[in-house]
Amino acid sequence: MSRLALRLLPRTSAAAAPFSSVSPAAAAAAAAAAASFAPKEAAAAGAAALPPKEAAAASASSSAGDPAPAPPQGARKPFGLLKAGLLTAVTAALGATGYVTYAYSVEEVDQMTREFRKSSKNPVPEDLSGFEKYKATAYFEAMKVPVAAIDFYLDARSQIEDQIKGFVEPSSEKLLPDLAPNEQHVFTVVLDLNDTLVHSDWKRERGWKTFKRPGVDAFLEHISKYYEVVVFSDQLSMYVDPIMERLDPKFCVRHRLSRVATKYENGKHYRDLSKLNRNPAQVIYISGHALESCLQPENCLPIKPWKLETDDTQLIDLIPFLDYLAMSRITDIRPVLASFQGRDIPTEFLERSRRLQEQKQQQGRIWRR
Repeated sequence: MSRLALRLLPRTSAAAAPFSSVSPAAAAAAAAAAASFAPKEAAAAGAAALPPKEAAAASASSSAGDPAPAPPQGARKPFGLLKAGLLTAVTAALGATGYVTYAYSVEEVDQMTREFRKSSKNPVPEDLSGFEKYKATAYFEAMKVPVAAIDFYLDARSQIEDQIKGFVEPSSEKLLPDLAPNEQHVFTVVLDLNDTLVHSDWKRERGWKTFKRPGVDAFLEHISKYYEVVVFSDQLSMYVDPIMERLDPKFCVRHRLSRVATKYENGKHYRDLSKLNRNPAQVIYISGHALESCLQPENCLPIKPWKLETDDTQLIDLIPFLDYLAMSRITDIRPVLASFQGRDIPTEFLERSRRLQEQKQQQGRIWRR
Protein backbone atom coordinates (compact mmCIF):
# COMPACT_ATOMS: atom_id res chain seq x y z
CA MET A 1 0.00 0.00 0.00
CA SER A 2 1.31 3.41 -0.85
CA ARG A 3 1.88 6.15 1.66
CA LEU A 4 -0.91 8.25 0.11
CA ALA A 5 -3.48 5.51 0.77
CA LEU A 6 -2.42 5.17 4.36
CA ARG A 7 -2.90 8.88 4.98
CA LEU A 8 -6.49 8.72 3.63
CA LEU A 9 -7.64 6.01 6.17
CA PRO A 10 -9.46 7.32 9.36
CA ARG A 11 -7.53 7.33 12.56
CA THR A 12 -8.77 5.11 15.44
CA SER A 13 -8.27 5.46 19.13
CA ALA A 14 -5.79 3.34 20.88
CA ALA A 15 -8.56 1.49 22.86
CA ALA A 16 -10.49 0.49 19.73
CA ALA A 17 -9.68 -2.84 18.25
CA PRO A 18 -8.82 -3.13 14.57
CA PHE A 19 -11.77 -4.04 12.31
CA SER A 20 -10.13 -7.16 11.23
CA SER A 21 -9.79 -8.36 14.90
CA VAL A 22 -13.66 -8.24 15.81
CA SER A 23 -15.22 -11.72 15.74
CA PRO A 24 -18.81 -12.49 14.57
CA ALA A 25 -19.89 -13.61 18.11
CA ALA A 26 -18.73 -10.38 19.65
CA ALA A 27 -20.59 -8.42 17.04
CA ALA A 28 -23.84 -10.29 17.78
CA ALA A 29 -23.52 -9.70 21.55
CA ALA A 30 -22.96 -6.00 20.98
CA ALA A 31 -26.07 -5.80 18.77
CA ALA A 32 -28.23 -7.53 21.43
CA ALA A 33 -27.00 -5.20 24.13
CA ALA A 34 -27.76 -2.18 21.97
CA ALA A 35 -31.29 -3.52 21.25
CA SER A 36 -32.06 -4.08 24.92
CA PHE A 37 -30.72 -0.70 25.88
CA ALA A 38 -32.62 1.26 23.24
CA PRO A 39 -36.18 0.66 24.63
CA LYS A 40 -35.08 1.67 28.11
CA GLU A 41 -33.68 4.90 26.81
CA ALA A 42 -36.85 5.49 24.78
CA ALA A 43 -39.06 4.82 27.80
CA ALA A 44 -36.96 7.11 29.95
CA ALA A 45 -37.22 9.80 27.32
CA GLY A 46 -41.00 9.37 27.07
CA ALA A 47 -41.41 9.44 30.82
CA ALA A 48 -39.49 12.66 31.00
CA ALA A 49 -42.11 14.29 28.77
CA LEU A 50 -45.08 13.18 30.96
CA PRO A 51 -46.44 14.94 34.05
CA PRO A 52 -44.86 13.89 37.36
CA LYS A 53 -47.68 11.47 38.50
CA GLU A 54 -47.97 9.75 35.12
CA ALA A 55 -44.18 9.61 34.77
CA ALA A 56 -43.92 7.83 38.11
CA ALA A 57 -46.60 5.34 37.07
CA ALA A 58 -44.86 4.74 33.75
CA SER A 59 -41.48 4.20 35.40
CA ALA A 60 -43.02 1.79 37.94
CA SER A 61 -44.67 -0.17 35.14
CA SER A 62 -41.45 -0.40 33.16
CA SER A 63 -39.46 -1.46 36.19
CA ALA A 64 -42.02 -4.21 37.01
CA GLY A 65 -41.66 -5.62 33.56
CA ASP A 66 -45.36 -5.11 32.59
CA PRO A 67 -45.47 -4.06 28.94
CA ALA A 68 -49.30 -3.51 28.93
CA PRO A 69 -50.37 0.04 29.82
CA ALA A 70 -52.88 0.54 32.70
CA PRO A 71 -56.50 1.05 31.53
CA PRO A 72 -57.89 4.54 31.97
CA GLN A 73 -59.98 5.13 35.11
CA GLY A 74 -62.92 6.43 33.13
CA ALA A 75 -63.47 2.97 31.58
CA ARG A 76 -64.38 1.43 34.97
CA LYS A 77 -67.09 3.93 35.94
CA PRO A 78 -69.95 2.42 33.85
CA PHE A 79 -69.41 -1.00 35.44
CA GLY A 80 -69.32 0.52 38.92
CA LEU A 81 -72.56 2.40 38.30
CA LEU A 82 -74.18 -0.77 36.98
CA LYS A 83 -73.20 -2.72 40.12
CA ALA A 84 -74.48 0.04 42.37
CA GLY A 85 -77.77 0.16 40.48
CA LEU A 86 -78.25 -3.59 40.72
CA LEU A 87 -77.45 -3.56 44.45
CA THR A 88 -79.93 -0.73 45.02
CA ALA A 89 -82.66 -2.53 43.07
CA VAL A 90 -82.14 -5.78 44.98
CA THR A 91 -82.15 -3.96 48.34
CA ALA A 92 -85.34 -2.09 47.43
CA ALA A 93 -87.02 -5.33 46.30
CA LEU A 94 -86.08 -7.13 49.53
CA GLY A 95 -87.27 -4.19 51.62
CA ALA A 96 -90.60 -4.03 49.78
CA THR A 97 -91.07 -7.81 50.14
CA GLY A 98 -90.35 -7.63 53.86
CA TYR A 99 -92.81 -4.77 54.39
CA VAL A 100 -95.57 -6.50 52.41
CA THR A 101 -95.00 -9.72 54.35
CA TYR A 102 -95.26 -7.83 57.64
CA ALA A 103 -98.19 -5.56 56.77
CA TYR A 104 -100.45 -7.80 54.66
CA SER A 105 -101.64 -11.36 54.66
CA VAL A 106 -101.38 -13.69 51.67
CA GLU A 107 -105.07 -13.21 50.89
CA GLU A 108 -104.71 -9.41 50.94
CA VAL A 109 -101.67 -9.46 48.64
CA ASP A 110 -103.46 -11.82 46.26
CA GLN A 111 -106.51 -9.56 46.18
CA MET A 112 -104.48 -6.37 45.63
CA THR A 113 -102.48 -7.83 42.72
CA ARG A 114 -105.22 -9.90 41.10
CA GLU A 115 -106.31 -7.27 38.56
CA PHE A 116 -102.73 -6.48 37.60
CA ARG A 117 -101.92 -10.14 36.99
CA LYS A 118 -105.12 -10.65 34.98
CA SER A 119 -104.50 -7.60 32.78
CA SER A 120 -101.01 -8.82 31.87
CA LYS A 121 -102.43 -12.09 30.56
CA ASN A 122 -105.00 -10.54 28.22
CA PRO A 123 -104.38 -11.24 24.49
CA VAL A 124 -103.30 -8.41 22.20
CA PRO A 125 -106.34 -7.00 20.32
CA GLU A 126 -106.26 -7.80 16.63
CA ASP A 127 -107.83 -4.50 15.52
CA LEU A 128 -104.82 -2.42 16.53
CA SER A 129 -102.48 -0.86 14.02
CA GLY A 130 -99.02 -2.26 13.47
CA PHE A 131 -97.24 0.18 15.78
CA GLU A 132 -99.93 -0.02 18.49
CA LYS A 133 -99.85 -3.81 18.33
CA TYR A 134 -96.06 -3.70 18.70
CA LYS A 135 -96.37 -1.43 21.76
CA ALA A 136 -99.01 -3.68 23.35
CA THR A 137 -96.94 -6.79 22.69
CA ALA A 138 -93.84 -5.17 24.17
CA TYR A 139 -95.82 -4.11 27.26
CA PHE A 140 -97.24 -7.58 27.87
CA GLU A 141 -93.81 -9.15 27.42
CA ALA A 142 -92.30 -6.69 29.89
CA MET A 143 -95.04 -7.39 32.46
CA LYS A 144 -94.32 -11.13 32.47
CA VAL A 145 -91.35 -10.62 34.78
CA PRO A 146 -93.15 -8.81 37.65
CA VAL A 147 -96.19 -11.09 37.29
CA ALA A 148 -93.99 -14.17 37.55
CA ALA A 149 -92.25 -12.63 40.58
CA ILE A 150 -95.60 -11.98 42.32
CA ASP A 151 -96.83 -15.51 41.59
CA PHE A 152 -93.59 -16.98 42.92
CA TYR A 153 -93.84 -14.82 46.07
CA LEU A 154 -97.43 -15.89 46.75
CA ASP A 155 -96.66 -19.58 46.26
CA ALA A 156 -93.50 -19.48 48.37
CA ARG A 157 -95.13 -17.52 51.18
CA SER A 158 -98.17 -19.83 51.23
CA GLN A 159 -95.96 -22.90 51.51
CA ILE A 160 -93.81 -21.34 54.25
CA GLU A 161 -96.83 -20.22 56.26
CA ASP A 162 -98.40 -23.66 55.94
CA GLN A 163 -95.23 -25.20 57.32
CA ILE A 164 -95.09 -22.70 60.19
CA LYS A 165 -98.77 -23.16 60.95
CA GLY A 166 -98.15 -26.84 61.56
CA PHE A 167 -95.88 -25.89 64.46
CA VAL A 168 -97.70 -22.89 65.98
CA GLU A 169 -101.38 -23.81 65.56
CA PRO A 170 -103.28 -26.65 67.26
CA SER A 171 -103.16 -29.94 65.43
CA SER A 172 -106.91 -29.83 64.70
CA GLU A 173 -109.84 -27.44 64.68
CA LYS A 174 -111.71 -29.98 66.81
CA LEU A 175 -109.40 -31.38 69.46
CA LEU A 176 -112.13 -33.47 71.12
CA PRO A 177 -114.77 -35.72 69.56
CA ASP A 178 -118.42 -34.69 69.64
CA LEU A 179 -120.33 -35.18 72.86
CA ALA A 180 -123.04 -37.81 72.92
CA PRO A 181 -126.58 -36.39 72.61
CA ASN A 182 -127.44 -37.39 76.19
CA GLU A 183 -124.35 -35.51 77.52
CA GLN A 184 -124.92 -32.11 75.94
CA HIS A 185 -125.61 -30.63 79.38
CA VAL A 186 -122.39 -31.99 80.91
CA PHE A 187 -119.67 -29.47 81.74
CA THR A 188 -116.05 -30.07 80.72
CA VAL A 189 -113.26 -29.65 83.28
CA VAL A 190 -109.87 -29.12 81.66
CA LEU A 191 -106.94 -29.80 84.01
CA ASP A 192 -103.36 -28.74 83.61
CA LEU A 193 -100.74 -31.33 84.53
CA ASN A 194 -97.55 -29.73 85.86
CA ASP A 195 -97.89 -27.87 89.19
CA THR A 196 -101.61 -28.71 89.17
CA LEU A 197 -101.91 -32.50 89.43
CA VAL A 198 -98.22 -33.41 89.68
CA HIS A 199 -94.83 -31.79 90.14
CA SER A 200 -91.57 -32.92 88.55
CA ASP A 201 -88.44 -32.34 90.60
CA TRP A 202 -84.77 -32.97 89.88
CA LYS A 203 -81.98 -33.77 92.31
CA ARG A 204 -78.44 -34.72 91.56
CA GLU A 205 -78.49 -37.97 93.48
CA ARG A 206 -81.68 -39.33 91.84
CA GLY A 207 -82.33 -37.24 88.71
CA TRP A 208 -85.91 -36.40 87.67
CA LYS A 209 -88.88 -37.68 89.68
CA THR A 210 -92.59 -36.89 89.43
CA PHE A 211 -94.77 -36.59 92.54
CA LYS A 212 -98.57 -36.69 92.89
CA ARG A 213 -100.35 -33.77 94.49
CA PRO A 214 -102.10 -34.61 97.78
CA GLY A 215 -105.72 -35.66 97.18
CA VAL A 216 -105.38 -36.01 93.40
CA ASP A 217 -106.76 -39.56 93.32
CA ALA A 218 -109.91 -38.70 95.26
CA PHE A 219 -110.34 -35.48 93.29
CA LEU A 220 -110.25 -37.17 89.88
CA GLU A 221 -112.52 -40.00 90.93
CA HIS A 222 -115.12 -37.62 92.41
CA ILE A 223 -115.39 -35.01 89.64
CA SER A 224 -115.46 -37.66 86.91
CA LYS A 225 -118.96 -38.56 88.13
CA TYR A 226 -120.32 -35.14 87.14
CA TYR A 227 -117.91 -33.74 84.53
CA GLU A 228 -116.11 -34.66 81.37
CA VAL A 229 -112.47 -34.56 82.56
CA VAL A 230 -109.68 -33.61 80.14
CA VAL A 231 -105.96 -33.24 80.86
CA PHE A 232 -104.36 -30.54 78.70
CA SER A 233 -100.57 -30.21 79.01
CA ASP A 234 -97.96 -28.20 77.15
CA GLN A 235 -95.54 -31.11 77.41
CA LEU A 236 -94.90 -33.73 74.73
CA SER A 237 -97.06 -36.84 74.63
CA MET A 238 -94.03 -39.01 75.47
CA TYR A 239 -94.02 -37.20 78.82
CA VAL A 240 -97.79 -36.96 79.39
CA ASP A 241 -98.85 -40.52 78.58
CA PRO A 242 -96.53 -42.41 80.99
CA ILE A 243 -97.48 -40.07 83.84
CA MET A 244 -101.22 -40.37 83.18
CA GLU A 245 -101.05 -44.16 82.99
CA ARG A 246 -99.74 -44.27 86.54
CA LEU A 247 -101.73 -41.29 87.81
CA ASP A 248 -105.12 -42.43 86.48
CA PRO A 249 -105.39 -46.25 86.62
CA LYS A 250 -109.21 -46.00 86.84
CA PHE A 251 -109.46 -43.94 83.62
CA CYS A 252 -111.28 -41.03 85.22
CA VAL A 253 -109.76 -38.75 82.58
CA ARG A 254 -111.53 -39.19 79.24
CA HIS A 255 -109.09 -37.35 76.97
CA ARG A 256 -105.43 -36.33 77.03
CA LEU A 257 -104.07 -33.40 75.05
CA SER A 258 -100.37 -32.62 74.75
CA ARG A 259 -98.15 -29.98 73.15
CA VAL A 260 -99.30 -30.60 69.57
CA ALA A 261 -102.75 -29.36 70.60
CA THR A 262 -101.47 -26.04 71.98
CA LYS A 263 -101.05 -22.73 70.20
CA TYR A 264 -97.47 -21.43 70.07
CA GLU A 265 -97.34 -17.67 70.43
CA ASN A 266 -94.64 -15.28 71.67
CA GLY A 267 -92.43 -18.14 72.75
CA LYS A 268 -95.08 -19.91 74.87
CA HIS A 269 -97.55 -22.76 74.41
CA TYR A 270 -101.14 -21.66 75.13
CA ARG A 271 -104.33 -23.66 75.56
CA ASP A 272 -106.91 -22.45 73.09
CA LEU A 273 -110.20 -23.65 74.54
CA SER A 274 -112.09 -22.54 71.44
CA LYS A 275 -110.57 -25.54 69.60
CA LEU A 276 -111.98 -28.11 72.04
CA ASN A 277 -115.24 -28.63 70.12
CA ARG A 278 -117.20 -27.75 73.26
CA ASN A 279 -119.63 -25.02 74.26
CA PRO A 280 -117.45 -22.21 75.73
CA ALA A 281 -120.11 -21.55 78.38
CA GLN A 282 -119.59 -25.08 79.73
CA VAL A 283 -115.78 -25.28 79.96
CA ILE A 284 -113.71 -24.76 83.13
CA TYR A 285 -109.92 -24.64 82.96
CA ILE A 286 -108.18 -25.42 86.27
CA SER A 287 -104.47 -24.76 86.52
CA GLY A 288 -101.79 -23.45 88.82
CA HIS A 289 -100.83 -21.13 85.93
CA ALA A 290 -104.29 -20.64 84.45
CA LEU A 291 -104.17 -16.99 83.42
CA GLU A 292 -100.65 -17.32 81.99
CA SER A 293 -101.32 -20.42 79.91
CA CYS A 294 -104.84 -19.98 78.49
CA LEU A 295 -106.22 -17.74 75.76
CA GLN A 296 -109.69 -17.60 77.37
CA PRO A 297 -109.22 -16.04 80.85
CA GLU A 298 -113.00 -15.94 81.38
CA ASN A 299 -112.98 -19.75 81.58
CA CYS A 300 -110.05 -19.98 84.01
CA LEU A 301 -110.22 -21.20 87.59
CA PRO A 302 -106.79 -20.44 89.07
CA ILE A 303 -105.47 -22.43 92.02
CA LYS A 304 -102.21 -22.27 93.93
CA PRO A 305 -99.33 -24.00 92.09
CA TRP A 306 -98.07 -27.03 93.95
CA LYS A 307 -94.35 -27.15 94.78
CA LEU A 308 -94.23 -30.34 96.90
CA GLU A 309 -95.96 -28.86 99.98
CA THR A 310 -97.10 -31.76 102.13
CA ASP A 311 -100.01 -29.87 103.73
CA ASP A 312 -101.61 -28.81 100.43
CA THR A 313 -105.42 -29.24 100.21
CA GLN A 314 -106.26 -27.18 97.11
CA LEU A 315 -107.84 -30.00 95.09
CA ILE A 316 -109.94 -31.34 97.98
CA ASP A 317 -111.08 -27.81 98.91
CA LEU A 318 -112.26 -27.29 95.33
CA ILE A 319 -114.69 -30.23 95.34
CA PRO A 320 -117.62 -28.43 97.10
CA PHE A 321 -117.56 -25.62 94.56
CA LEU A 322 -117.52 -28.04 91.61
CA ASP A 323 -120.36 -30.04 93.17
CA TYR A 324 -122.43 -26.88 93.47
CA LEU A 325 -121.88 -26.02 89.80
CA ALA A 326 -122.83 -29.51 88.67
CA MET A 327 -126.02 -29.63 90.73
CA SER A 328 -127.14 -26.08 89.99
CA ARG A 329 -127.26 -26.70 86.21
CA ILE A 330 -125.82 -23.26 85.45
CA THR A 331 -126.13 -22.37 81.77
CA ASP A 332 -122.97 -20.22 81.61
CA ILE A 333 -120.00 -20.72 83.90
CA ARG A 334 -118.18 -17.54 82.88
CA PRO A 335 -120.20 -14.98 84.92
CA VAL A 336 -119.85 -17.22 87.99
CA LEU A 337 -116.08 -17.39 87.62
CA ALA A 338 -115.94 -13.64 87.07
CA SER A 339 -117.65 -13.07 90.44
CA PHE A 340 -114.71 -14.84 92.14
CA GLN A 341 -112.03 -12.93 90.24
CA GLY A 342 -109.01 -12.06 92.36
CA ARG A 343 -110.11 -14.26 95.27
CA ASP A 344 -109.35 -17.75 96.46
CA ILE A 345 -112.36 -19.65 95.14
CA PRO A 346 -112.54 -22.47 97.75
CA THR A 347 -112.28 -20.01 100.65
CA GLU A 348 -114.68 -17.50 99.10
CA PHE A 349 -117.19 -20.22 98.23
CA LEU A 350 -117.21 -21.53 101.82
CA GLU A 351 -117.73 -18.00 103.12
CA ARG A 352 -120.64 -17.39 100.74
CA SER A 353 -122.16 -20.76 101.69
CA ARG A 354 -121.91 -19.87 105.37
CA ARG A 355 -123.62 -16.51 104.85
CA LEU A 356 -126.34 -18.15 102.77
CA GLN A 357 -126.91 -20.72 105.48
CA GLU A 358 -127.21 -18.01 108.14
CA GLN A 359 -129.77 -16.15 106.01
CA LYS A 360 -131.84 -19.31 105.64
CA GLN A 361 -131.74 -19.88 109.38
CA GLN A 362 -132.87 -16.35 110.08
CA GLN A 363 -135.72 -16.67 107.60
CA GLY A 364 -136.76 -19.94 109.29
CA ARG A 365 -136.86 -18.29 112.67
CA ILE A 366 -139.05 -15.49 111.28
CA TRP A 367 -141.52 -17.98 109.83
CA ARG A 368 -141.65 -19.90 113.13
CA ARG A 369 -142.62 -16.77 115.00
